[in-house]
Amino acid sequence: VQLQASGGGLVQTGGSLRLSCVASRRPFSRYAMGWFRQVPGKEREFVGSISWSGANTYYANSVKGRATISRDNAKNTVYLQMNSVKPEDAAVYYCAQSQTGGMYVSEYDAWGQGTLVTVSS
Repeated sequence: VQLQASGGGLVQTGGSLRLSCVASRRPFSRYAMGWFRQVPGKEREFVGSISWSGANTYYANSVKGRATISRDNAKNTVYLQMNSVKPEDAAVYYCAQSQTGGMYVSEYDAWGQGTLVTVSS
């Protein structure tokens, strides 16, 4: 199982970022997808998730109103768009795949390698 995240880099405070994640496990449309993030010394935290169909999305309070998760099942890809980026958004962002969805790390059984987002003030 392979998940490949991309799109990280340096973002200015107040700017936007768009992360992508391509999954190899098929059928992609069978799985819910989630985004998590982690900073050194802290636990991996839930950012948001999207149901297998894309009809339902869920967000952490810290990003609600600023983040949008979408997916393209034809491209086996999930996206995270985040606007009005804050310094506290700096982290390694991980995409993950789940048969059930949810906001806990334990609910996901496949993970990407992570992509680093740095925020400049």
